[in-house]
This record gives sequence, structure tokens and C-alpha cells, in this order.
Amino acid sequence: MMQQFDKAGFEKLFREEFKGLCFMAWKYVKDHDIAKEIVQESFISLWEKRAGIDPGRSVKSYLITAIHNKCYNYLRDNRKFDKNLLEAEKLTEPVSNVNADLLVEKELRQEIDIAIGELPDKCREIFLLNRYENLRYQQIADKLGISVKTVEAQMSKALQHLRLKLSGYLSLWIVLVALARLLMTKN
Repeated sequence: MMQQFDKAGFEKLFREEFKGLCFMAWKYVKDHDIAKEIVQESFISLWEKRAGIDPGRSVKSYLITAIHNKCYNYLRDNRKFDKNLLEAEKLTEPVSNVNADLLVEKELRQEIDIAIGELPDKCREIFLLNRYENLRYQQIADKLGISVKTVEAQMSKALQHLRLKLSGYLSLWIVLVALARLLMTKN
């Protein structure tokens, strides 16, 4: 979770995460100096925005998302982000990045579970019946003895809540989906 931290806590975070995050950035930009600059900028941004960042969000997740975005912007701005470069540089999920991706996926799943847990009981029940048991709205209405309109309203409420709670993961999700599609087209 994003915690409010003082200068000493921030310095500790920097020392613990800097090298790994630089390596992650280097995988995208293929330049050690640019990778370090991107990570440093991300830490500076974190420090400057620390008071306004959602306290329910993981610090590492925030940094990973910021670094992914800055790497993408760097590649785009330097006209290096094209399909041929992605294939040539093997930016499509290197084996050494699997652990980081699994951590991010685990964290995202935890955030989804938390967001679902925050829903009102009936709303959560309807959402779970639809998304995890694959029941249609009419089936849910029949099972719970409520109208289809109530099911629709509760699903709308649940999805709106999840969108708000998980909005910080949107850019990361877009990158992961793009990489997955690229991998699927190669096979």
C-alpha cells in the first residue's frame, strides 16, 4: 500500500528498488543512462506527488506504472517504438521479467479482491454471480428473486466502483495486453 513516508523512508525505498527498476527500464530503452534517468524521474515524481497519491495503492506498483509510461514515451518520442523494434529487441516478455510480471499480476489480483470486497453485500453477490459463475442477468434475477433492472443497476454500480479503484492499473494493463497480443501473433 502507498504509505506516507519521510525522507529516510523514501531514501530506503530508493536504495532497495533503484537497481531493479533500472534493469526493468533498460529492457525497454536499451540504454543504461536513459534507463537510470527514467527511474530517477519516476522517484522524483513519486516524492513530489506523495501527498496526493492514493494511499491504497502500492508504491512499487506506482513506480512500475510510471516507469512503463516514461519508457513508452521515450521510445515514442525517439521514434523507436515500432513493431520491428519490439521484435528485434525481444521486448515481448523476456524470461527474466516473468517474476516481476507475476508480482504485478498478484498485486493486481489483490487490488481487485479488495475492490470487490468493498462493494455492498448484494452488489458484490450479483457481481460475483455474473463474473465468476457466468450467470446471465435474468438467471441472477431469478435466483435472487429480484428484477433484471435491479441486477443491471447493481452491476453498473459494481463496474463503476472497480473502474475507479483500479484506474491506476489501466496503463499497465494496456501494456500487458499489447505484449500478449504481440506474443500471440508471433506463435
